[in-house]
Amino acid sequence: MGPTQEIAGYVAKARYRDIPSDVVQLARGFILDGLGVALAGSSDECSRIVQTQIRRMGGREESSVLGTSLRAPAVKAALANGVAGHAMDYDDTQLSTSKEAVYGLLTHPTTPVLAALLAIGEKTKISGEEFLLAYLLGVEVECRIADAINPRHYQSGFHSTATMGGLGAAMAVGKILRLKEEQLIRTLGIAASMASGLRENVGTMTKPLHAGRAAENGLSAALLARDGFTSATNILEARRGFFNAMAGGYDESKISGRLGRPYFMKEPGISIKPYPSGSLSHPARDLILDLVRQHDLSAEDIDHIDVGTNSNVPNALIYPMPKNALEGKFSIPFCMAITVLERIAGIAQFHDRKVRDKKVIEMMKRVTLYVDDELEALGYDQVRSRIRIRLKNGRIIEGRYDVARGHPEKPMSWSELGDKFRDCARLVLSNNDAENVIQLVAGIEQLKSLNPLFRALTGARGKSVKKTKITKSGSKKWSRIRKA
Repeated sequence: MGPTQEIAGYVAKARYRDIPSDVVQLARGFILDGLGVALAGSSDECSRIVQTQIRRMGGREESSVLGTSLRAPAVKAALANGVAGHAMDYDDTQLSTSKEAVYGLLTHPTTPVLAALLAIGEKTKISGEEFLLAYLLGVEVECRIADAINPRHYQSGFHSTATMGGLGAAMAVGKILRLKEEQLIRTLGIAASMASGLRENVGTMTKPLHAGRAAENGLSAALLARDGFTSATNILEARRGFFNAMAGGYDESKISGRLGRPYFMKEPGISIKPYPSGSLSHPARDLILDLVRQHDLSAEDIDHIDVGTNSNVPNALIYPMPKNALEGKFSIPFCMAITVLERIAGIAQFHDRKVRDKKVIEMMKRVTLYVDDELEALGYDQVRSRIRIRLKNGRIIEGRYDVARGHPEKPMSWSELGDKFRDCARLVLSNNDAENVIQLVAGIEQLKSLNPLFRALTGARGKSVKKTKITKSGSKKWSRIRKA
């Protein structure tokens, strides 16, 4: 049995009652985070362009576009919400199970799966329990495939969220549609041939389009398979199939017998982003922020900042002197400069005017990113970063971080996740709607219908959700698990 059949069989047989309770509790946090970044991203220019295109297309009003009053055909709602989820580069990142992998191949697992599920879930009127199970299965499949593929896939230019996000989304939707194993195999065959996305588009609007297309493709593939569309039945492992064509091979041991044993989000885990920028910048951002605060540094004190890391970081953070906010998300000099100048690194720092500010440009010129031989030798599974600050008075301040806030080794509590969600949601939702979403997600598996959640996510005015024990217990459980 190859991985195509193994994955399809696993998804077909999985039941909610078999999901460990601690995994359910973790999933709540990732879902809340995914909804938050999608709400924030719905206000981004690239999302507005996509929303305008969808309005012009017309069609059946089946599913909601988050943060707006727009309703669209399910596949187009999946596209819009997928673009929004990745628009600010603020969505979660999978980790890896080996030192050879490039930081989990940089797959952002939640956005494609969540966007596809929101669209089909609203159309088919599923329960919270069905939603949660499908989300977990989609993320598990996406992460296992990404973990198994040869690192060449990412290093040669494929954007893994685009290529493997659609496979996870397809399996999640297939579960909602109650597809049988043979239909799920064909779903994978269809979705794999639709997979695309090139990293040369990092720092442009096309990068979030990758996530949107992955969600749209996954949903489309499952719908086609449901209606009898045919495809290869060994698409992942075949000589002319997904793994060989896109990477020259894969490690079968990272899939075979591993699905749900344990769930990937539990081990090795998924990292939640503390900053709306490329994840490879985050340990360095954490470190510079702490050094600046600890030593009370200002731009006037600093002569130069050297940032050392492994060779895959310059291969991803490709803008030494960015010209706009999108490029700034993938620029170590900008991330260092804005943190030094403003001592904060949130959504408000990523605007074109900030990148073009004369003080920021001057500070960026004093930042150098280089490959550190010691860190390079330690592997690519973590984004180990070293910073050396040379002050104008000759003093040297330095430090090293291997992981950033939000990593399982430095987890965010439910309270911190709530704060991040509120910061994101405030761009498009009222405070009341934002609090309703937090409360509903805290007990999502108990919802008989997701309608109250969709009303809150789109700003539709309805009755407030009463605070219950669900919220309190959900927050405590999340905090306890992430600190374990």
